[in-house]
Amino acid sequence: MKPNKLYCDLFGHNYQITKKVTNHVNEYTCKCCKKQLTTNSNGRLTELTPKHQDINTALERLYNNKAMRLKRKTLTSSIC
Repeated sequence: MKPNKLYCDLFGHNYQITKKVTNHVNEYTCKCCKKQLTTNSNGRLTELTPKHQDINTALERLYNNKAMRLKRKTLTSSIC
C-alpha cells in the first residue's frame, strides 16, 4: 500500500477544487492520493469517470456559451 493512500485511509482525503465547470459543478482532486471526484446531478460527490468528464466538458461548453450570450445581450441593451 502506498504511503499517500494509507494517509487518506486513516485521516480522509484532502480534496481541492481543480476545475470549476459551472457555479454548481466542480471537479476535485485529493492532494495526497490524486483521487478525482466531481459533483453529480444530485449535488453529491461521485468518482470522476471518463463518462463524467465528457458530461462536464459538454456542460462547461454550454455554460460558457450561455454566459457569453448574456454578456453580449447586456452590452447591446446598455448601448441603446
